[in-house]
Amino acid sequence: MEFKLALLAVKSVNVSKQFYEEIFNQKVVLDLGRNVTFSGGFAIQEDFAWLTDLPDDSVIEKSNNMELYFEVEDFDGFLEKLKSFETIEYVHSPKKHDWQQRVVRIYDPDHHIIEIGESMEVIVKRYLAEGYSVEEISKIIQSPIEFVKMYE
Repeated sequence: MEFKLALLAVKSVNVSKQFYEEIFNQKVVLDLGRNVTFSGGFAIQEDFAWLTDLPDDSVIEKSNNMELYFEVEDFDGFLEKLKSFETIEYVHSPKKHDWQQRVVRIYDPDHHIIEIGESMEVIVKRYLAEGYSVEEISKIIQSPIEFVKMYE
C-alpha cells in the first residue's frame, strides 16, 4: 500500500485553485474539474458530500483539526506577499517557536489551516554562519545532531 495525497473539501475549486496557485506557487498536476491535484502532493475536491455520499451538513467548515504545512526560505518576503492579499484571514500573527522557527498560520478560502514556516535548513545555515557548533545548534533548534549535519 502507498499513501498518495491529502484531499481538502472545498466549496469552489476555482477559488481554491487560484488561492494555492497565487499564494503558494502550486502547479496544477491534474485538473478533473471538480478535483484538482497540485504539485505539492495534495488535492482539492468540490462537491465532497456528493463524492462520499455524505449529507451536505456533515462536511464541517473551520474544524481546526488539521493543517497543510509549507516552508519558505524567505519568511519575511512571504509575509510581505501575504499583505497584498487583503482577504487573508489569520489563525495567528507571525510568531517564533522555542526551536527558533518563525511561523504564521492562515485560513484558506474554506477555512482549512495553512501553516507557513521558515525553512529549518535556513535556520540551521544561519546559525552555522554565525559560528555555532553543530551540537549547539542541535540544542537551540531542538533537533537531532544528524539533522543539523545534513546542512553543514
